[in-house]
Amino acid sequence: MDEDKNRFDTALVIAFGGPEKREDIRPFLAQVTKGRVPAERLEAVARHYEIFEGKSPVKEVTCGQAEALQTTLRNRGTPVAVYVGMRNWHPFLKDTVFQMKRDGVKRAVAVIMSVYQSRSSWDQYKEEVAHAVDQVGGGLRMTYTVPLFDQPGFLEAVSTRVRQCLEEIPLPYRPSAHILFTAHSLPFSDPQVEVYEKQVNHSAASVATILKHPHWQAVYQSRSGRPRDPWLEPDVNAALKDLGAHGVKHVIAVPIGFVCDNIEVLYDLDIEAMDTAKKAGITLHRAGTVGDHPVFIEALARSVLNAVKD
Repeated sequence: MDEDKNRFDTALVIAFGGPEKREDIRPFLAQVTKGRVPAERLEAVARHYEIFEGKSPVKEVTCGQAEALQTTLRNRGTPVAVYVGMRNWHPFLKDTVFQMKRDGVKRAVAVIMSVYQSRSSWDQYKEEVAHAVDQVGGGLRMTYTVPLFDQPGFLEAVSTRVRQCLEEIPLPYRPSAHILFTAHSLPFSDPQVEVYEKQVNHSAASVATILKHPHWQAVYQSRSGRPRDPWLEPDVNAALKDLGAHGVKHVIAVPIGFVCDNIEVLYDLDIEAMDTAKKAGITLHRAGTVGDHPVFIEALARSVLNAVKD
């Protein structure tokens, strides 16, 4: 009985998705925003994507993470297939769920690759999966892993990425360098905005503790929507200007709210924030996302196995 309870057929890695070429840009943004963002703002964002020829790293990296997760689970004695489903682009969640149904999957463990919980970054994913399961006639049981924000493997992987940046800073400046942990901003209208903010702060404080580095701050990036609507602050650019005004010379931007690079990370940090830092007299070092760091993949595997024990 207990063995049956803990048995599952496969894992499903769920991510945001991203375009793969220039022609995908506007259909992708239309899918994401669903008419909620003014046309002029949408065009401004589209131009950010055009700088990178419309190719987001999300699909490639997520598929690599899924492959690494499958290998790690197999090495742990659980040889199951790992599927990938995207909320906003191919392979769409509904198509992946349909394929799982065709493949005879009865129970899956779902891994939402959003670090922090909110209505848009967590609940809507689960709702779309449930809708997709209903569309294929049910019969597919989905169990979810816990959020990533406080998982030791995630925190250690982030810490490793930050250490790599700290080593790039000349030794005399290293103790006074500031770390800015960035996550996607969220509107106050989101019913889980307080939970989201607490989780961001928890991750940032945990990594700073691991590194034993006293100078750090949680900041936000990539806000959208109407300018008059309140969103989580401070913005990373405002924080950089303030640090520059106080004479800080080296800052590390850590996209702790993202498990892989996407266009928002590549543009908002590597281009926009980099320019802000330069004007403020700051050398900005950008830490990598956790990606397929082995410690992070091990954490994903552990979460998958733990999900079926609860």
